[in-house]
Amino acid sequence: MKDKIILVLQIVILVTFMTSIFYPIVKWISNHVNALDYPNERKVHKKPMPLLGGLMMFFGFLFGYMCFAPQSTQMLAILISGFIVILTGMIDDIKPLTAKEKLIGQIIAALVVTFYGKILLNDITFFGLYFDFGIFSYPLTVIFIVALMNCINFIDGLDGLACGISTIFFATIGVIAFIMHNIGSLEITITFIMLGACLGFLIFNFHPAKIFMGETGSMFLGFMIAVVCLMGFKAVTLTSLVVPMLILAIPILDTLFAIIRRIIHKKPIYIADKQHIHHQLLNKKFSQKTTVLIIYAVSLLFSLASIFYVLKDKKAGLIIYIVIMILIIWLVLTTDILTDKAKIHLKVPDVLKKHVIKENDKNDIKKN
Repeated sequence: MKDKIILVLQIVILVTFMTSIFYPIVKWISNHVNALDYPNERKVHKKPMPLLGGLMMFFGFLFGYMCFAPQSTQMLAILISGFIVILTGMIDDIKPLTAKEKLIGQIIAALVVTFYGKILLNDITFFGLYFDFGIFSYPLTVIFIVALMNCINFIDGLDGLACGISTIFFATIGVIAFIMHNIGSLEITITFIMLGACLGFLIFNFHPAKIFMGETGSMFLGFMIAVVCLMGFKAVTLTSLVVPMLILAIPILDTLFAIIRRIIHKKPIYIADKQHIHHQLLNKKFSQKTTVLIIYAVSLLFSLASIFYVLKDKKAGLIIYIVIMILIIWLVLTTDILTDKAKIHLKVPDVLKKHVIKENDKNDIKKN
């Protein structure tokens, strides 16, 4: 029976992976509607790149749904919301929307899956503490979905980065499902559909990329990840919402650092900059490919921590957490991810210089 299930899951991944054949079509559409990402001082690519790669993953998801996913109200809500996300992303990739307009599209998509699909964050268990959100479940669910969409959007800055992290997430959820002996649920079917779709896109998106996922892809991935988190937690597949949050620690931390950084610098949190985690590693003279592989490795560490959490191997989990925390502390102390250390260092000599000038003036007066 187990061998049969594994075979079916392999077929699911293979079928959705085959949607990579849509690459030439999506590339042509991107060029035809001028959905291109042009190089600028904030970006690392050197030539215009087609932006609608997210459509490839959406086509893979649709194909996987038609072949493998059962029909239900929840599934219909996910399809409607997913289409709203894709439409919002496509419009933004062709003719950039304002932050407020994009947020409206994200909220509408989240509202559909929350109110119509009844996919809710009702309660949470966190380190032995239990919280029941009651009537606040609805707004908290919407905030959760929108937040994850933007987390994946923020981390999408290098070839294969956001898609690779998402692939690690879906693969880890699949492993946890095996451990928990829960393979037949809707969220796990969606997980393996998305895993295949991500892998099919990643072969064209890994450095040197032939196509970018754009807002279309990053928001869709964030949306699907949020849905899997909520459904898996509700069905007790993930035992705790801490599990998926640990797997997604890199994009979540990067988003938190970006918000804190922009507050410190008194800038709107939606204004893009070049101080994200991947930019900091590039500043350390790592190549783009090496930077992405380093972030993959750290994401895999978080994934291992999540798996050990499920297995309740606290000692192994604690060791991994300590390693990860050392890496995070090193990152904060040695980079400009929160504050521009170069400017701070420049200010100190200026102050000292003024002090020296004043002392010299006093000495000159005494001599005269």
